[in-house]
Amino acid sequence: MALLQISEPGQSTAPHQHRLAVGIDLGTTNSLVATVRSGLADTLPDATGRHLLPSVVRYRDGADVIVGEAALAAAADDPLNTIASVKRLMGRGVDDVKTLGGVLPYDFAPGDGGMPRICTAAGLVSPVEVSAEILRTLKQRAEAALGGELSGAVITVPAYFDDSQRQATKDAGRLAGLTVLRLLNEPTAAAVAYGLDKKAEGVFAIYDLGGGTFDISILRLNRGVFEVLATAGDSALGGDDMDYAIAGWMLGQAGVDVATDLRAARRALRDARTAKHVLSESAEAAVQVVRADGTVWEGRLGCEQFAAIVDPIIERTVAPCKRALRDAGISASDIAEVVLVGGSTRMPRVRHRAELVFGRTPLADIDPDRVVAIGAAIQADILAGNKASDEMLLLDVIPLSLGIEIMGGMVEKVIVRNSTIPIAKAQDFTTFKDGQTAMAIHVVQGERELVSDCRSLARFELRGIPPMVAGAGRIRVTFQVDADGLLGVSAQEQTSGVESSVVVKPSYGLSDDEIERMLRDSIAYAQEDSVARDLREQQTEADRVLAAVENAVAADGATLLSAPEREEIDRALARLRSLRANANAAQIRDGIAVLDQATAEFAARRMNVGISKALSGHRLDEFS
Repeated sequence: MALLQISEPGQSTAPHQHRLAVGIDLGTTNSLVATVRSGLADTLPDATGRHLLPSVVRYRDGADVIVGEAALAAAADDPLNTIASVKRLMGRGVDDVKTLGGVLPYDFAPGDGGMPRICTAAGLVSPVEVSAEILRTLKQRAEAALGGELSGAVITVPAYFDDSQRQATKDAGRLAGLTVLRLLNEPTAAAVAYGLDKKAEGVFAIYDLGGGTFDISILRLNRGVFEVLATAGDSALGGDDMDYAIAGWMLGQAGVDVATDLRAARRALRDARTAKHVLSESAEAAVQVVRADGTVWEGRLGCEQFAAIVDPIIERTVAPCKRALRDAGISASDIAEVVLVGGSTRMPRVRHRAELVFGRTPLADIDPDRVVAIGAAIQADILAGNKASDEMLLLDVIPLSLGIEIMGGMVEKVIVRNSTIPIAKAQDFTTFKDGQTAMAIHVVQGERELVSDCRSLARFELRGIPPMVAGAGRIRVTFQVDADGLLGVSAQEQTSGVESSVVVKPSYGLSDDEIERMLRDSIAYAQEDSVARDLREQQTEADRVLAAVENAVAADGATLLSAPEREEIDRALARLRSLRANANAAQIRDGIAVLDQATAEFAARRMNVGISKALSGHRLDEFS
């Protein structure tokens, strides 16, 4: 099956012209760049032979920006100007940045909930600008190693990144001077690497626990087709949380207050990371904390205490795994293999927990730090036109449902969660009132039935609708999600062709709790939501019926209704108004039925009058 070739207008994809394309794993803790050379994908080292680039950026007044190892070395001594784990800030609002877990020792400029700005010696910088520095360094490394200018890059993102975070990542790539061919989900990139290398078929679980994010994806691999069946995770969970927890324990043992001794906290964090690595292979690790007054606390961290600290964090990966299996409609026994991705999966405790969840020993044949970049490089090689595109079809999914608000404050889902992307889907809607010439389109995201329980993405208006009776207009609303998971919505009135559209520009500020809540609440409140939607639907139908009958009575009641008939209709109208405000869905439905019965003869008379007027002055043979 052919993979749609993504290229810029006018860009040649001639097979004889080899283009330099790379895959970039933009990680929370470390980042890598990889490419395909002589048919083999591998990561590219720097001049000293190191493949991993620490995702750390240091800003200085009047001096060049420092990225990587040198910046990491300065983190303890210059914490306010040395930005680490910036991936956690991507696509976040000012109000969210201090709720992402761990310690963020930065000064944030006050804002209104938009993109946060970090105060540094070089001025205010955004997370997008910090990420662009990391990407720019990787770009320079690749061009030096390959001896030419890059034609494009595939950048990986956690599958659980929402559209705000994806757009921020794409913006960072452009700011770094990269042509972003595609954003690729990290678990899917790992599947690309394993699927092509092992020629595997079946259903796979990709367990990806990195420095700052966790993703679990269920994929079906069959004859070169990579299809994501379901995805779940937590974009604020990873090895960094373990480092913070270990450092917190160390500081507590040393009697150090983080708020008053920031330098000690940063050093403790660095030593905590080292202790974590040691305890992955040894039974005990030596730890120490250097206090502000120069005194040193020294201690030992054993396996038992280590387990007590990190196991609750590792346990947070279990619920997303179970949810992904449920969404995919399979059980753990259906999984052929479990693929480990991310540096945190080197920990034996993490591997053991993954084995317990899925009932099989996970695969880790490819370096878990490099596997995502390798998969991205393979995909970049295809998108750049260097490889036959019929060798692989790659289908990602959208993590949360997309829809619009309809009358009554209800959500009509147009694209449901776990739909494969890219995708375009249209649905027809109609007008609610007679003579309606405009329609407000409210785009929302979430799993609940009511707009108030979902996230608002965008609003736009369709104007110029020809005035018609209620229900006669036909407005086609089209949702398009591109290969990067970014959304565009258009609306067109079908008779006149008038059209309006919006490209959803993400508002930075969807918190991790909101993502988790949307999915959790959709299950917990399923019955309640169904009842609420039924009530809103009946209330909306009651509004329509009441308006139609009142308009009809005002127009023809005096000539077509007797006094007793008018009284019966008025009583039915009053009853329905009362039920609409105070009753349940079934009672409102009964009230509508009573009003329909009371007005049935009146409706028939109006129809006869209308037909008589239409036929007046015409002969019967004119209609034959």
